This record gives sequence, structure tokens and C-alpha cells, in this order.
Amino acid sequence: MIEEINESAAQSRASVLRSRAESYIALGRHDAAIADLTESIALVPDNARAWRLRGESHRLIERYETAISDFDEALRMEPDSAYALGSRGQAYAALGRHDEAMTDFEHALTLSPDSLWILEARADALADLDRLDEALAEHAKIIELDGSLAHSWLSRGDLYQRMGLYAEAIADYTSALEIDPGHVRALSRRGEALRMIDQYEDALSDLNRAIELAPDHDRALGSRGAVLSELGDNESALKDLDRAIELDAEYVWAYRVRGEILQEEERHEEAIADFTRALHLEFGD
Repeated sequence: MIEEINESAAQSRASVLRSRAESYIALGRHDAAIADLTESIALVPDNARAWRLRGESHRLIERYETAISDFDEALRMEPDSAYALGSRGQAYAALGRHDEAMTDFEHALTLSPDSLWILEARADALADLDRLDEALAEHAKIIELDGSLAHSWLSRGDLYQRMGLYAEAIADYTSALEIDPGHVRALSRRGEALRMIDQYEDALSDLNRAIELAPDHDRALGSRGAVLSELGDNESALKDLDRAIELDAEYVWAYRVRGEILQEEERHEEAIADFTRALHLEFGD
């Protein structure tokens, strides 16, 4: 509890708290940001920015219902805030409430039609609704607006990969890597796409580079484990998969791949344990 202060002092303190909260958010210290913003709101309840920032902090730590409540309050004060609409849309989408998410994204884009992050969030929602051609069109618009961002090419590559269009995915990942040669996720994802079309040596090259840059990248380790198995090196494959599962104990695909290798090695009890774990994680068995 802070002592009662006059209105001018309250406004001043709330302003500094909001500013400090923005730096906390930039550093990923969301609980500290929320504490500052909660005090700021108690001092000055009618500041939309404070509600919006607190909503964003809640969203980033996956407190989606609480985030939506804060965005509702921000939008009550500023109904045409593209930022609050886009962020609330992302929270709705995370909860699987895609129709509400799409309504927010479409409203936000009438206010800020060239906002890349809102376009991408809308593309993700379209993909989740299985409206894949529309999602691709949205990604094409993003790249047309600014093709200099590796992330934009990576995101479309991920959608192509999801659609089983591996050559197109590889082309987009390559474009991302031309912009940022050390982009670990692009290397990992291109390696996985190459694996899917049986280009194992090229896949291994990408995955080795990704792991060299980020030794604890669980997805790259899992993919490399699968590639090494295809190349006949089950011993090294199991080491990669063991490490991937150590890093992420809920990595379903890694359990499945490791189980298949263990089965091939006639280590059936261990294989059964991995398949059982995969079934539990994916289906609740």
C-alpha cells in the first residue's frame, strides 16, 4: 500500500511506473511489469496505455483470459487502438477463439492496414481455421510490404511446410538465410524440410550448423537424430534424441522417433516406454 498522495503526484508516479514497466517488458520481466502497471492503474485508472501494457504482459506469459480483460478495458477507453485490438486478437487465437480473433484482426487492419505483426497474426489464425490459401495470400502481402525481414520468409516457409510443400518451404527458408545466415530456426526448419524429401546430407549440414550456433536447440537435435538414423548411425541418433527429450520432456515427436529406433535395435521394453509416453502426451492415454 502506498500512502495517499495528491492528484499531481499520483499522475507523476503513475507515469514513471508505466515507463519502467515498458523496460521490464522489453527485458521479458513480465511479473515486474505487471506489478508496476497494477500500481499505476490504482493511481490513475483511466489511462488506456497502462491497461494495454498490462494486458500485453499477461498475454506474453500465457494468462490469456486476464489479458483479454485488460484489453477490454483499454478498448473501452480507446476503441480504435489497433495495438490493443491486435493483441486481444492474439489472446483470443491462443484460446482457440478464432472467430473473435478474426473480428479483432480485421478491425485492427482497417485502422493500420500495413501493420506486419497484425497481418501475420491474422495469417496464423487463417491457417488454424484451415483457410490455407488465404493464409498464404496474407504472407505474400507481408513479404510484398517488406521483404527484408528474415522472419517474414520463415513464417511463410513454416506454412508451406505445414502444407507439405517442401520445395516452396526450402526456397523461403533459403531467402530468410540470405538475409540472416545465422538464423538458427531457419537452418533447423530447412534441415527438417530437406529431411522430408530425403536429402539427408544437405539436411545434416543445416542441422549441424544450427546446433553449432545453438547447442541446446531441442528441435534441431530431434531432427538431426532422425536424419542420423536414416543415414544408419543409430548410436549418434539416440544421443541427439536423448538430449532433445532432456531439454523438452514433452517433445512428442522425439519420443516417437526414439521409440522407432529402439524398436529397430530390438530394445522393445524401452521402445514401448517411449511409445507409451508419446500416446500419453498427445492423447492422454
